[in-house]
Amino acid sequence: MPLPDPNTAFPVTLPDGSKHAGTVFLSAVIDHPKFEVGDHTYASDFSPPKNWASHLAPFLFDFSQETLSIGKFCQIAHGVRFITSSANHATDGLSCYPFPVFTDTVPEGYQPDTRDTSVGHDVWLGYGAMVLPGAQIGHGAIIGAGAVVRGTVPPYGIVTGNPGTVMKKRFDDATIAELLQIAWWDWPQDRIEAGIPAILAGNIAALKVS
Repeated sequence: MPLPDPNTAFPVTLPDGSKHAGTVFLSAVIDHPKFEVGDHTYASDFSPPKNWASHLAPFLFDFSQETLSIGKFCQIAHGVRFITSSANHATDGLSCYPFPVFTDTVPEGYQPDTRDTSVGHDVWLGYGAMVLPGAQIGHGAIIGAGAVVRGTVPPYGIVTGNPGTVMKKRFDDATIAELLQIAWWDWPQDRIEAGIPAILAGNIAALKVS
């Protein structure tokens, strides 16, 4: 089963032969020094933005001190937002008001929160999910629609609700360990293509020999 070229901006072809503008491979459309995205990760939106980076992560600026990294083969639904560390206010004083921001010259390096946010490989972020500053989402996780995620999500965890809670894991610990060791997302594209039937069938044994 052939995969689209990961450098393709619009990987979905509609029945009439046109490209679906509302689904993009992010690595092909994002050019931002603080926003890293792996191959084949896509985002979908019913109203496609002109700037996908600012649409998904509105507080991530070129001068931000944090980074947002998203792995390969992730699936990002409409309404997902990453609230990165540049959005946070200082909380160690008597007020959270960002007084330095409104001075003629913001003090060099002023940013109360500088934590990076990362999303592993093969993560599905459902409709309207919100990822908060410093979240670390493991490979294979599912973030449910409307979930608000903070902290660490284990590999293949399923998160729902606000605050986001790991309700269960997709597989048992032995299967998760095996999947992490296989790391199929790092394979060459032709080997991934050969392994797609096994991935879809949930057949680890067949995947290992594909």
